[in-house]
Amino acid sequence: MANTGNGGNTKLCCRNPGAGAWGHGRRQNPLYPSSRPPPLLPPSPSPAAAAPPAATRHLRGSAALYSAKGVSLMGRTIKKAKKGKSKKTKKVEASSSSKPAVAPGPAKVWQPGVDTLEDGEELQFDPEAYNYLRGFDIGWSCLSFDVVRDQLGLVRSEFPHTLYGVAGTQAEKASANYIGIFKLSNISGKKREPIPASTVDGDTDVDSDSSSDEEDEEINEDTKPILHLKKVAHAGCVNRIRSMTQKPHLCATWGDTGHVQVWDLSSFLNSLAEAESGAPAPKEDDIIHKHLPLKVFSGHKDEGYAIDWSPLVTGRLVSGDCNKCVHLWEPTPNNWNWSPTEADVFASCSVDGTIAIWDIRTGKKPCISIKAHKADVNVISWNRLASSMIASGCDDGSFSVRDLRSIQEDSLVAHFEYHKKAVTSIEWSPHEAASLAVTSEDHQLTIWDLSLERDAEEEAEFRAKMKEQANAPEDLPPQLLFVHQGQKDLKELHWHPQIPSMIISTAIDGFNVLMPSNIDTTIPGNTDATMASAES
Repeated sequence: MANTGNGGNTKLCCRNPGAGAWGHGRRQNPLYPSSRPPPLLPPSPSPAAAAPPAATRHLRGSAALYSAKGVSLMGRTIKKAKKGKSKKTKKVEASSSSKPAVAPGPAKVWQPGVDTLEDGEELQFDPEAYNYLRGFDIGWSCLSFDVVRDQLGLVRSEFPHTLYGVAGTQAEKASANYIGIFKLSNISGKKREPIPASTVDGDTDVDSDSSSDEEDEEINEDTKPILHLKKVAHAGCVNRIRSMTQKPHLCATWGDTGHVQVWDLSSFLNSLAEAESGAPAPKEDDIIHKHLPLKVFSGHKDEGYAIDWSPLVTGRLVSGDCNKCVHLWEPTPNNWNWSPTEADVFASCSVDGTIAIWDIRTGKKPCISIKAHKADVNVISWNRLASSMIASGCDDGSFSVRDLRSIQEDSLVAHFEYHKKAVTSIEWSPHEAASLAVTSEDHQLTIWDLSLERDAEEEAEFRAKMKEQANAPEDLPPQLLFVHQGQKDLKELHWHPQIPSMIISTAIDGFNVLMPSNIDTTIPGNTDATMASAES
């Protein structure tokens, strides 16, 4: 693989460390778990399990239904622990059955980061909020991962699903790190109505030892997800990993050693594809294979977090470090966040609060520089369905959306200050132009639809259906569709490019795969006819 420019590569200098459109722009502490977690979390989340709590918002601008102090409405329950063997849970859950339980009286939105729990209380997730929710891990915690495109269907909407991915570890010892190539199959979920058909009054105490709780904890063996894992040794921790769009078996890693490496993982992916649907052989997942990278680039003077493949030019890659430099790679066989429509244009972000747009044909300075935030810009995402829109996430917890067509004027389209800590990842939906997802150090993953506005008439209709007064705070953005919690110190998320509404996220305590129930109907391609036309 040959590179162009001075010294074998093109070096584009940015004004501040951490420039890059493709990752976190500042040094993050390695994720050192105190002990090695089990290979797969229970497939059916139960009240006692470590499954993530969630809050959902009804689709298309309707009144939000969350829970408050023992009330569960379409997304959250609060469990109050009691002393002794017989502890009771004040728990009322919404259901799509004919008689779902909803607590009487006005419902208050429980706001993460704002409201606090009383002593002995803990949050529980509501299974009705998800079409699918599971957790898994590959051993050590992972700061970065990517979804590997497969040949199982261009747009898939029917369960069971299968996903492939690659992830890089943050092991306690540098020599213990590896790239995890994984296949998660038999992903079996259930579609639910996002709004209960009817409601009944009642506020009951449910004994945690009752038969209903026991039924909730039962695991259906036929619906267990199956994890197959291959490990490839990697020198040092992996800061970022990305799979090439055109050739998914080729992956690039950014290591904390300051090296960018390109790997051919085709043999491992093929092995996973050929693996039987049953559980992997004992200790198979523990083998760390020695595998040489195709290319090791040592031109950076410091480590970095920014890396991206061009979606238009096969093999073209950019990497940005924490020493103010961006390097462009040009491989010879075929001929780094990139413009979805311009092959020579990419964007970067920086700790000086700016976003820069680069054109590799015009030299080593950005064509456009935008003062986007007052603090460090950690992450950006270019909308591939609406190519003029770019989103950025800031160290102060805010995120913004800008329209590059209005760059000479006021390009700001939207600005949100919902998150309480730094934004660590932001990504546009590959299936709906107005939707994006955000993760933050406040342990929340949020999903947003920028096409929504508050609709008083629609909210009134929704309250009438619920036969209750569901009052949302005035400062709750109507564009907020979903809040997912339960993961600690979230680092990165990705939408699955071939499975609408599926999101995968990584955190210090492992991965989550989630499919919120209230965004399923917003995604085109859910019908067989649409899917068939997309694949033809």
